[in-house]
Amino acid sequence: MRLALSALIGLVVMAAVGGIALFVNKGNHMELEGQIQKVRTLELDEKSSLVVVDFHVTNPADFQFKVKQVDVTVDAEGSVKQGETVAEVDARRIFDYYKQLGPKYNDSFKPRDVLNPKQSGDRMIAARFDIPEAKLAARRDLKLTIREADGQTTELREKR
Repeated sequence: MRLALSALIGLVVMAAVGGIALFVNKGNHMELEGQIQKVRTLELDEKSSLVVVDFHVTNPADFQFKVKQVDVTVDAEGSVKQGETVAEVDARRIFDYYKQLGPKYNDSFKPRDVLNPKQSGDRMIAARFDIPEAKLAARRDLKLTIREADGQTTELREKR
C-alpha cells in the first residue's frame, strides 16, 4: 500500500513538473497560428486563373518569425497543383486592372517579411494557376504553406 501511494505521489509530481515546463516554454515554439478568411478567383484566360487568399496570422512565439517562402497549392480534380505567387507590385496592378476582384484589403505576405513576437495581422497572397477558373472554383482543398527562415513550416487550410 505504501509503495502504491509513493508511486502515485511521484506520478503527480512528475505531471506537475512536465505541465510547468510546457507552460514556461510555450513561447519558444516557432509556428504561426491563423486562418484563411477569404478566397477569390479570377479567370485570366481559358487555361489559367488567379487565386487571391486573404488570411489572418498570429505569431504566438517569443521570437520574430522571418518569412522565407509562401506557397499556395490547390487540389483540383484530384491533382495537387502549386501556384506561381505574384509579387506585391504586380498584385497592386492586378487589383487596379481587374475591378471584379474587389478591393485589395491587405499587403502581400512575402519573403523577408517579419512578424514580431505576439504580433497579429491580416495579409494576402495571390497566385497564378494553369487551371481553368471553373476547376479552380470547384477545388477540394486550398493550402497556404508559410516557411520560416530557420526551417519551421506553418500550413493554413481553407475551410469549405
